[in-house]
Amino acid sequence: MLGHTGHTDTFTRDNLPPEDQQPVFLLDRFQYPEHLNAGVELTDAMVARGFGDHIALIGNGRRRTYKELADWTNRLAHVLVEDLGVKPGNRVLIRSANNPAMVACWLAATKAGAVVVNTMPMLRAGELAKIVDKAEITHALCDTRLMEDMVACAKDSKFLKSVVGFDGTSNHDAELDRLALEKPVAYTAVDTGRDDVALLGFTSGTTGDAKATMHFHRDLLIIADSYAREVLDVQPEDIFIGSPPLAFTFGLGGLAIFPLRFGAAATLLETASPPNMIEIIEKYRATICFTAPTAYRYMMRAMEEGADLSSLRAAVSAGETLPKPVYDEWMEKTGKPMLDGIGATEMLHIFVTNRFDDHRPACTGRPVTGFEAKVIGEDGAEVPRGTPGRLAVRGPTGCRYLADARQQVYVQDGWNITGDTFVMDEDGYLHFAARNDDMIISSGYNIAGPEVEAALLSHPAVLECGVTGAPDAARGHIVEAHVVLAEGYAPDADTVKALQDHVKNTIAPYKYPRSVKFIAELPKTATGKVQRFRLRSDT
Repeated sequence: MLGHTGHTDTFTRDNLPPEDQQPVFLLDRFQYPEHLNAGVELTDAMVARGFGDHIALIGNGRRRTYKELADWTNRLAHVLVEDLGVKPGNRVLIRSANNPAMVACWLAATKAGAVVVNTMPMLRAGELAKIVDKAEITHALCDTRLMEDMVACAKDSKFLKSVVGFDGTSNHDAELDRLALEKPVAYTAVDTGRDDVALLGFTSGTTGDAKATMHFHRDLLIIADSYAREVLDVQPEDIFIGSPPLAFTFGLGGLAIFPLRFGAAATLLETASPPNMIEIIEKYRATICFTAPTAYRYMMRAMEEGADLSSLRAAVSAGETLPKPVYDEWMEKTGKPMLDGIGATEMLHIFVTNRFDDHRPACTGRPVTGFEAKVIGEDGAEVPRGTPGRLAVRGPTGCRYLADARQQVYVQDGWNITGDTFVMDEDGYLHFAARNDDMIISSGYNIAGPEVEAALLSHPAVLECGVTGAPDAARGHIVEAHVVLAEGYAPDADTVKALQDHVKNTIAPYKYPRSVKFIAELPKTATGKVQRFRLRSDT
């Protein structure tokens, strides 16, 4: 049963999946008051706890304290309600790169009782329109540098009535900023409930209709009070850095919710390339980093050339499977484990992970406290240990799609079925095999692309690689490797044979890539995830 709501616009609660289609929620460890506003908890409540003078956000050449952030977001909340007419429960879209102003807008809208939809700069008008239509979004806040597509989207929209610009730099020279300057720094937040939807996260799927995942105010705190508290042990002295967009729940957790929940600081980069991240790590002595394995590989090359990353105490890898060679090299260079983990937009953040004191190479780890996981077959029954199967998980967060029949695919018998193939070993540790759709079936053999990638990456000639299945008349599919070569290696037949032989000697010979293609770079998402669908020969 859902508790108190502060929403007058009941669209999101009305469009929750039926209760019998939702997962089981394990909430015993996570008790919050019925009246809860996550925006307040991450700002004004932190000031009340004595963190007012602590640095909250670093970005665009400025540092902002928790008191400054609380005041800023309160002024903005006044504007949203008094000038823009935002009602509790209205959906507000935010379009921006990672910068402090985006965080401020998200927090302000949350305080005003809105349901926030964070989006990335690279989305174009047509893509924005699909999101606007799906969530029936009425208001948009947009970095003035990104207005063109937002205005084009609004022009033909039957839902989007208000687009207001904010300054994503430090100049505060845009309509939203100017209106905020006139407002008081005190604001009484909307009395939202812990079970009110606070955030819609659109999945980063490659094709088809977008799915919107629904997250409550309590969920935003749960991911901090579970993973960030237990695994990262976040302290007020910590400084966060990372590459995932705030538009993705992985980025919003790692670069906003986690630091703000514990009085720590977040550094925000609009262009979070590995060289830029290295510069920030060195400048601010960052302690916790969130990025993909490919970025960590670059960082390790930079360390060989003198980059000082010694301040990092936690390197979190997610979004892409962590190959054993990357884990091993990081351990060798730093003496600290790289924390592999798996999360999902549906689950909001990481739910299976390694720990500082409990980690193994080529192993994703065990469930975060409060979560349960099992590996199941097609019939839904648990498979024997050591057997690949579908990962099923449940815990304090879970999948709630907005008005979407695919809810019944993702949630089965109260469990979230993540779309990943895993193996659970005899000790209960989970090992990633492949996305269910990345499993290559060749001559009846199931071959996990990431396993072949790890084998290739252990060869000095391979800088990066992506492995897919290519159609083959005799075998159904063959393993095809797309390889970015390291400097000094030639893209010729000798290198192909050397790589094939290396794989045969590293893992089962039937898994070797029968086709090897040399490419200049791998196609990737904004979070550094390899887009294998763009590599496939049959698409």
